[in-house]
Amino acid sequence: MLSCACDDEVAGGFWTVDNILQCQKVSDFLIALAYFSIPLELFYFVSCSAIFPFRWVLTQFGAFIVLCGLTHFLTIWTYAPHSFYVMLALTILKILTALVSCATSITLVTLIPQVLKVMVREGLLIKKTRELGREVGLMKRQEEASHYVHMLTREIRQSLDRHTILYTTLVQLSNVLFLDNCAIWMPDELNSMMNLTHELKRRDGLVSIPVDDPELVDILQDKRVRVLGPDSRLGWVAGNGPAVAIRMPMLRVSNFKTGTPEMMETCYAILVLVLPANGNRDWSSQELEIVEVVADQVAVALSHAAVLEESLLMREKLLERNMALEKARQMALMANEARRSFQKVMAMEMITPSRSVAAILSVLQNENFRSENQKRIVDTMAKGSLLLSALIEDATGISGLRGSRFELKLRTFSLRSMLKEAVVVSKLLCASQAVDLDFHISKEVPDQVVGDETRILQAVMYMLGKVLGSGVGGTVSLSVSREYHSGDRLDPNYPAWRPARSEEYVLLRFKVVKTDSMEDDDSSLPVDELCSGEAGSQKTKFNICEKLAQNPRKPF
Repeated sequence: MLSCACDDEVAGGFWTVDNILQCQKVSDFLIALAYFSIPLELFYFVSCSAIFPFRWVLTQFGAFIVLCGLTHFLTIWTYAPHSFYVMLALTILKILTALVSCATSITLVTLIPQVLKVMVREGLLIKKTRELGREVGLMKRQEEASHYVHMLTREIRQSLDRHTILYTTLVQLSNVLFLDNCAIWMPDELNSMMNLTHELKRRDGLVSIPVDDPELVDILQDKRVRVLGPDSRLGWVAGNGPAVAIRMPMLRVSNFKTGTPEMMETCYAILVLVLPANGNRDWSSQELEIVEVVADQVAVALSHAAVLEESLLMREKLLERNMALEKARQMALMANEARRSFQKVMAMEMITPSRSVAAILSVLQNENFRSENQKRIVDTMAKGSLLLSALIEDATGISGLRGSRFELKLRTFSLRSMLKEAVVVSKLLCASQAVDLDFHISKEVPDQVVGDETRILQAVMYMLGKVLGSGVGGTVSLSVSREYHSGDRLDPNYPAWRPARSEEYVLLRFKVVKTDSMEDDDSSLPVDELCSGEAGSQKTKFNICEKLAQNPRKPF
């Protein structure tokens, strides 16, 4: 038991020896209890912190605190009479506590430099964390700006109309950047004035600024955003707050047409944005970047709109041309139908009577005439009616002369007999004009040939009629001969319709010559001249001559 020589004890007071001893017991108990709880907390901290570097220091602290707690706990029994073993245990605990406390103090001496290094590293980590925080904030702002740009681009590209694109740009920029006003200045047709054409706050009247204004020149020469000063005319017109301006290329349709050597003058519009004037807000780098990107997207959208307008204009022109072509086609069809109707009427009104006359004459040919002259006259009239029917068919297009193909009715006939009939008919024509007819046929001309007898007779009669029409009086000579030399086909004057010389064909030459009785000159009409005439009314007969020249055959 602890002894105390306390002679000055106050009688009747609280601080008596017994009370003091009881307070010391309670204090030692509480100290021991606190010492026992601290190691548990340190153990929990070490178990939860896997990266703590000084575990062995905490272990020493834990041992020191536990020994201190045991010392205070045993001290509680020393305030009353106690045994020798209690005193021995208390002494051993104090010795161990002293050793552990000395070891802990020595360990702390060596630990202080390491702790200082840890604090320096902590400062570096805090600085690095702040830098990372700023970078993360910048990334977030960039992501937010990218989101705004994508949203604005999506809204702008929803339309392909130029005015809709510009007004959508104004509205969306005002909503995203919380603008007081937003305006677009467009150049005029002469590119000499900038006109305020689109504005978020509508106004009456036209506002214009010359293109050669120094402020406009600086803006148009710089592709980046330009912050406008307080005395700027562009900013003063749009509003009183902080303003910026940027140019926007106005891409013309001609810029997309390749292969043109013309130099296209670059044309720009100006986008002006104004912040509210009653706030302390100013333009940030993020907002300026958004304005630059949106201006580029608006330029691209306007170029697409210009291309679409040009394509629609071309489409309208093509539709107009197609309508004109369709109208012309309908008119051509109507004209063709009218021509066919006319040909049908002509065929009914002319061919039918001519065929009726030919039928009557063919019946008369079967009659027995008293004289040979009567029979010859009837035969001549019958042959003339057939020629007339053929001419009418040619005029009405029934024979196929108006088309691209012309088929002859080939059959075997006597060429000499046909020529004699032509001479008989021609004598009547010559007699009406007081012209003598002389006919000569070469012995080399074959008699039996394959061809269209009517067409050949028609061609011969045409040649005779053309020569007889040159005047009254004289002598007409018709000669038919065989031609052996076909001429040079490379000669430009060589008729294109004349066939090449071949063993299957015989080339015949029909020649009509008129000799004037008063003048000693000749008027000849060979078949070459016949087929090179220019009279439009004689085109049908020329076609007959050409087709006829291509179809004679060898005699049997």
